[in-house]
Amino acid sequence: CFRLLCSLLIPALFLSGILCICLVVLLWGIRLWIQQRKKQLSSAGRDGTQPLLVAFFHPYCNAGGGGERVLWCAIRTLQKKYRNVTCVVYTGDRDATGEEIVEGAFRRFNIKLIHPVKFVFLEKRYLVEASLYPHFTLLGQSLGSVFLGWEALLKCVPDIYIDSMGYAFTLPLFKYLGGCRVGCYVHYPTISTDMLSVVRNQDTRFNNAAFITNSPFFSKFKLAYYYFFAFMYGLVGSCSDVIMVNSSWTLNHILSLWRAGACTSVVYPPCDVQTFLDIPLEVEKSTSEYSIVSVSQFRPEKDHPLQIRAFAKLLKEKRVGQQPTLKLILIGGCRNQQDEEHVNNLKHLCEELGIGNDVAFRINIPFEELKRHLAEATIGLHTMWNEHFGIGVVECMAAGTVILAHNSGGPKLDIVVPYEGHITGFLAEDEDDYAETMAYILSLSPEKRLGIRENARRSVRRFSDQNFEDTFLLSVEPLFK
Repeated sequence: CFRLLCSLLIPALFLSGILCICLVVLLWGIRLWIQQRKKQLSSAGRDGTQPLLVAFFHPYCNAGGGGERVLWCAIRTLQKKYRNVTCVVYTGDRDATGEEIVEGAFRRFNIKLIHPVKFVFLEKRYLVEASLYPHFTLLGQSLGSVFLGWEALLKCVPDIYIDSMGYAFTLPLFKYLGGCRVGCYVHYPTISTDMLSVVRNQDTRFNNAAFITNSPFFSKFKLAYYYFFAFMYGLVGSCSDVIMVNSSWTLNHILSLWRAGACTSVVYPPCDVQTFLDIPLEVEKSTSEYSIVSVSQFRPEKDHPLQIRAFAKLLKEKRVGQQPTLKLILIGGCRNQQDEEHVNNLKHLCEELGIGNDVAFRINIPFEELKRHLAEATIGLHTMWNEHFGIGVVECMAAGTVILAHNSGGPKLDIVVPYEGHITGFLAEDEDDYAETMAYILSLSPEKRLGIRENARRSVRRFSDQNFEDTFLLSVEPLFK
């Protein structure tokens, strides 16, 4: 028996060794071929020197959300600091030209770039669409991002690669095959210890269906799958030379998963604080209508249904007496047909609850219109559970609304926190909590609301564009050495 085992084991080990050597040689050959391709594609600048190519992997760069604001601010910051740098954006937005994308960034975010940007348009963005993977979505999208990253690498080989949208599985591809220095800006971990606890505790959420929570077998299987994915996610993430995270909440999860504390730092996302601070802040005049404004992309995790249900409950209670008219304005961006279907479902929910005339949807609106809505609003509403940061929360506070955000994630740890011992806003968790807190805010005197708004405004100056530029440059400096 022992001899038989040895006779099988030794050839197997030998064959495994040969296959490993072949794989290493193949990968090394691919790396050399890519480097050769880079030399062929590169061109010298006007002064004869080779510009440093800094590429940002952002397949949805025209989406108009907070992640896109980070992208354009990061590019503008590098253009200010480094003269011999050409910024490249890998994008799948083939329905728009480069000029239209840059114009959109200015129109939505008030960001004007100093120099032109090179766009590399990708054809296989559908590989990272969640709709393509009804099951094993995390794994499917991550593997899809590798193929999308391979297309990007073949079209343009940069010197520095920065994943600015959360596709960590592309990092080893660019580092080991592309020979690039790699960095990443993590808005939200693809998987987190909170997600593991949701499955472990068999809680029903938008990403944990009821048929799984009701079955011990499926719950255990999904938990094992999540643990495997978390291990792989930590492996690829630790390849990064520079890791930037957007909040304390994200930092805690990335440190536990990637275990790369030496090169990890918090870089708060840039919020156009000053533009909103320019809005005059005065005691509210007597009005017959109060508006409650929500600013966030129309995606399931933002939990707009919670906002709508809480608002419906508030209206039901308010109609008992003679009260000012209330209006809920939902402002956000739609990236694709899936987001548009989500908006249609939200509109149907409003009709079902009998508040269709009391809720307004404002989709992909210009920056000036956003600013006007926030200037007129009394309450700023945000309901996402474990929001990684919450640029919309900061914008609402800077504009002078009284913020009501979810009691978790970035809003709880970084944003809606006391400033110099004074209250800056409110936090809530469920439908009743939100409705009661909105009613309480509206019951406050205008003078008391003004005090809260002033405290909030003073507290958000630390999330300014200038603060982002300083911390971003400090974090990416190792990539330019």
